[in-house]
Amino acid sequence: MEHRYLGRSGLRVPVLSFGTGTFGGHGDFFKAWGQTDVAEARRLLDIALEAGVNLFDSADIYSRGAAESILGEALQGRPRDSYLISTKATFRFGDGENEVGSSRQHLLRSVDASLKRLGTDYIDLFQLHGFDARTPIEETLSTLDDLVRAGKLRYLGVSNFSGWHLMKSLDLAERHGWSRYVAHQAYYSLIGRDYEWELMPLGLDQGVGAVVWSPLGWGRLTGKIRRGQPLPDTSRLHATADMGPPVEQEYLYRVVDALDEIAAQTGKTVPQIALNWLLQRPTVATVVIGARNEEQLRQNLGAVGWNLTPEQVATLDAASARDKAYPYWHQAGFAERNPSPV
Repeated sequence: MEHRYLGRSGLRVPVLSFGTGTFGGHGDFFKAWGQTDVAEARRLLDIALEAGVNLFDSADIYSRGAAESILGEALQGRPRDSYLISTKATFRFGDGENEVGSSRQHLLRSVDASLKRLGTDYIDLFQLHGFDARTPIEETLSTLDDLVRAGKLRYLGVSNFSGWHLMKSLDLAERHGWSRYVAHQAYYSLIGRDYEWELMPLGLDQGVGAVVWSPLGWGRLTGKIRRGQPLPDTSRLHATADMGPPVEQEYLYRVVDALDEIAAQTGKTVPQIALNWLLQRPTVATVVIGARNEEQLRQNLGAVGWNLTPEQVATLDAASARDKAYPYWHQAGFAERNPSPV
């Protein structure tokens, strides 16, 4: 398994990491993702670790803490330095006035609760799950820095930030000498390339590595969705399509057609090709893969150990190209001074 540095840090992470959104299955939303219990989680972790995937990503809101608890239990008995844990907080985790956001009050409670559920003394990568415009950025950053200095967190990241959210945070961290963000867990896929417009150039400039979530476009690039065919019975799209990244059907089919073309050339599956394309993009440190079962996990692991040719990448780039929003379409007209990051 190839490893890369996580942004401008000394931490090496595998290019594929394992997401635990399928663990637990509490509530209608996460039940549609999966219902992995401790025994199955332990088996999936065995397979992942054997393949060199030793970074496991979770969040407090995944099945209201159950995903973290299952991950922690499934990891028990393994040397702590043999794996990395990533988790997230910010979103609401209770009915109280202070049970949401990135305030000092909420972050301190959230980190301690996650540590307890995970059964560990420290979290390797802790990420804010979203931007909190109600809390001063200085309060958030100073709290996270305190947690790093206390040894509870090793590295910091964010998720779902806009460019100015991230850049302002990085500037304030540098100004005050606080621990800086080295990762941005962002949505990026062949059918969702908005990340390239501003966040990728920012990541290149500032040394922030991409931790890619939903690399198969919210389950649309599994190879089971085709023009004129109904959704497969087990697709999470039945229950969650409206909650994930929007995609126009004709655009999706155009990209899938190109993936099918490359699949015929390479003998690889549609998801393997979609994942491999991501691994060749700038700033991408690790791609978070999920799996309901052993078969899905092993198929996703087949995305590494080979590379698409430049011609195949160009075919996929062309099929997935979209018109940019302003000011990015305007900047593209001045490529001499504003070169594309890819």
